[in-house]
Amino acid sequence: MAPYKAASPEEVVASIESNEFVWVHSMASTPVRLLEGIAKHAMDKHNITLMQLHTEGAQVVTAPELEGHLRLRCFFVGAPSRKIVNEGKADYVPIFLSEIPKLFRNGEQRVDTVLLQVSPPDAHGMCTLGISVEAAKAACEVANKVIAHINPSMPRTHGDAFIPYNRFHAVYEEDVPLHEFPPARQTETTRAIGERVASLIRDGACLQMGIGAIPDAALSNLTGHKDLGIHTEMFAEGVLDLVERGVITGACKKVHPGKIVTGFAMGSRKLYDFVDDNPEVVFLDIEYVNDTANIRRNSNVTAINSAIQVDLSGQVCADSMGTQIYSGVGGQMDFIRGAALSPGGKAIIALPSTAAGGTVSRLVPTLTPGAGVVTTRAHVQHIVTEYGVANLKGRSLRERARELIRISHPDFREELMKGAREIWGLSIPG
Repeated sequence: MAPYKAASPEEVVASIESNEFVWVHSMASTPVRLLEGIAKHAMDKHNITLMQLHTEGAQVVTAPELEGHLRLRCFFVGAPSRKIVNEGKADYVPIFLSEIPKLFRNGEQRVDTVLLQVSPPDAHGMCTLGISVEAAKAACEVANKVIAHINPSMPRTHGDAFIPYNRFHAVYEEDVPLHEFPPARQTETTRAIGERVASLIRDGACLQMGIGAIPDAALSNLTGHKDLGIHTEMFAEGVLDLVERGVITGACKKVHPGKIVTGFAMGSRKLYDFVDDNPEVVFLDIEYVNDTANIRRNSNVTAINSAIQVDLSGQVCADSMGTQIYSGVGGQMDFIRGAALSPGGKAIIALPSTAAGGTVSRLVPTLTPGAGVVTTRAHVQHIVTEYGVANLKGRSLRERARELIRISHPDFREELMKGAREIWGLSIPG
């Protein structure tokens, strides 16, 4: 049966009732127009739960007057939700990104309705999830209702992105620009980190990276490499130049050779135009993309991730500042472990040595109380700052502390040496 065609965002979400659990399409595919509709609709309802990853432009559902009507359940925290999560007015669920679809499919997390932003139906009546498949595919499989904003600006993508038009309960059509993310500003620090990260990458490596200045800086230093591949939960604009130069070919990949494999993409319109109807790029279910068993099947997997803090034993905090939640567990551990198990693989944590204008060291004797350990000291391998590369694999606590102090900012080395002695009881040669 054909879906109901609504004339407004508020009308299209009118079937959502009190006490429902609603999954929201996330990342750059956030259906902001539908969220505007539900923010109005919810005022006559109570206890609607909006489940999401990082959402762009979603401030409308964080308004104080929605308390009691609408509550966010965040499997990843972004700028719109960070404040209310840390005020206790929204919920944060620490979980590996690869595990979220399983929660839906095995019934541990109820999903009543899904809100999507999709590409228009093709000649065969198929829409696509566009630039973000992530956990949305799994949510659509189990939900009673799927409500869609059909947006002509959304690219038609390949892989697991297809969804039949007749699967929708109701649709709203409007052409609106997608969220875009300009390249991050490069600094002397990020360029230096990028160079050091690139020095660890071999020809034929299969890369996982995120968005931001450090991944972009690393990619810009790979123009002389050969036959790189991509298997990553997300990718951004920095990949395009290497594709155009013939550096990224996927020729050495054992899983989906010749294909760029991803769960979602975030960038400018140039990136969205590149993935539009491009069979070279496959957007796959994040349970599959981030499955360690699939990641490790490729050789020379090089995972590039970041952190907020690293302590002298190698514990990596990437989701919080003490007890203040900043982001989420995401896929870091999925790929850290997958890379470690890949033949010739390398797991990299890359971060500036300092924060807050150089007044705070990111390498610390111990993590701030309450900080979450996303990558354990048993999983950590390479730590990269602008001052060098520390390989912690197989190293003792004393050796780790010495290596991490070596790549810390010079202004904090004495303090770190003192912490190693007094807190850890380690004697570090000068």
